[in-house]
Amino acid sequence: MTPDISFETTILASPEHLLILPLLIPFFAGTLMLFYSDSRRWLKLGIGLASVLAMLWVSVDLLERLRGEGDIRLFLLGNWPMPMGILLVLDRLSAMMVMLTAVLALPALLYTAAGWQGKGQHYHSLFQFLLVGLNGSFLTGDIFNLFVFFEIMLASSYGLVLHGSGPERIKAGLLYIAINLAASLLFLIGVALIYGVAGTLNMAEISRLLSDLQMEQRPLFLTGSGILVLAFLVKAAIWPACFWLPRTYAAAAPPAAAMMAIMSKVGAYAILRLSMLFYAPGSGGIEGFGGPALAIAGMATMAYGAFGVLSVPRLALKAGYITLISSGTVVAITGFALNGGGEQMLGGALYYLFGSTVAISALFLLAEPLSREAPDDKEADTQAEPEEPEHFWGPMGMDTVEDDDAPAITLPASTIGLAVSFMMLAGVLAGVPPFSNFIGKFAMISGVVTGASGPTGSVPVIAWIFIAVLLTSGFAVLVALLRFGIARFWVAPGDRIPVLALESAPVIILLVVLIDLTVQGNQAMRYTQQTAADLLAPPAYADSVLTSTPTADPAKAEAAAEREAEGSSGEAP
Repeated sequence: MTPDISFETTILASPEHLLILPLLIPFFAGTLMLFYSDSRRWLKLGIGLASVLAMLWVSVDLLERLRGEGDIRLFLLGNWPMPMGILLVLDRLSAMMVMLTAVLALPALLYTAAGWQGKGQHYHSLFQFLLVGLNGSFLTGDIFNLFVFFEIMLASSYGLVLHGSGPERIKAGLLYIAINLAASLLFLIGVALIYGVAGTLNMAEISRLLSDLQMEQRPLFLTGSGILVLAFLVKAAIWPACFWLPRTYAAAAPPAAAMMAIMSKVGAYAILRLSMLFYAPGSGGIEGFGGPALAIAGMATMAYGAFGVLSVPRLALKAGYITLISSGTVVAITGFALNGGGEQMLGGALYYLFGSTVAISALFLLAEPLSREAPDDKEADTQAEPEEPEHFWGPMGMDTVEDDDAPAITLPASTIGLAVSFMMLAGVLAGVPPFSNFIGKFAMISGVVTGASGPTGSVPVIAWIFIAVLLTSGFAVLVALLRFGIARFWVAPGDRIPVLALESAPVIILLVVLIDLTVQGNQAMRYTQQTAADLLAPPAYADSVLTSTPTADPAKAEAAAEREAEGSSGEAP
């Protein structure tokens, strides 16, 4: 049953132009860095940190503005009337994703100072342009601009994946580029077909027009939207097009992989956004289209990720397969939501999305220190990458980093801290209580059972299959990470695992975020439940966006009033 929700559209007027700042801040920061040579990498790092901190402040402010009222906020670039012009839309979902991007960006950027920023050209500029693409993908209200921001994000990620060179990175990076270029071609074909039928690419307007489509137009629209969703499935690494992600992410530099943890979620976000607008119950269009297919594809991805995480020895590869499980879970829940799933189920999935993405990002950062050689550590020897080592550890355990400017200070007795951090991440990712993923999974299971049962009270078989796959994949993650942890910290721990302060601090930041997400679980779950209710009310979203009007220009309004007054005074009685 579609919730009765009414939105009040708020046009951001001066001085409240915060909505465009998540795009402008990283864009100008990245552009400014291009004027400095790579020998000024510490200056670039300072500019980047200032940019990320400013973006984090803006994202938190935007989310706080939506926490209570939930008004959709719009920014009309060029002040064109709807549906013309470029439109940025901020609702609860986009605000949450923008804040998640900023939360991941800060520790990932800090981690680059531990010797990674000097291993390639223009790393910091590419990092900032990646943020532009991510934030733009979450904020845009137009499918074509979604494609533009997708390509900005992907073009930046190509450079970040190849950062540091080496045969493994080049091989994985070329495969990554080829896969995403093919997906971009599908994206354009789907956009062209949708525009040919609807005559617009504004998401809200398409949602409004679906109920008026002629019967002969619907097959072409369904074909176009199906191709578009297929492109998003490839970008989200959903089975069977998921083989590229684990090795690509594992081959990338740790700070790049930490940011790429959210990139697969951009595809899942696009599927969720468009599916809820076009095919959700109560949308007035073709309800439920593609729901079973998305549910099956998501569950297949979860199963593939569960088998993969058990079969690979390297921690970075395990993190890649856990990424597949996370993305598959969100896509599967989207399929259930299209066929009558309630807001509790969808809200639990959004809560799980936030926590799992943060934990996966931290695991990618933790994988590199745990893969280093230590005395009598045979497991670490099997985990080491075949390419040239990033660090050399002398007899005293001090660090000699290829980046001459990186500080060579190590933390004493760091093995215990790494072990504690690793076990906490293992608990979060496996969904062990009381961590955040347990809360999200419990909400999803409860929502699937109550939402899928319907008026008959019987739960369909596919719902029980999803519950089984969800629990089994979590158990597989727990077994795989415990097995790695026992081999790394217990069986052959060596003297200690040396780690830089700049490598441990980002992981600690992300762990604090996960702890706060668990402690504030009631408020966070309430927010995601409200977000799910908004998504299940597509007509209210469309009405809110399409009834907006450009902000009036006071000077033009005064001039028009003067002309009207002069014209009325000159009329003959």
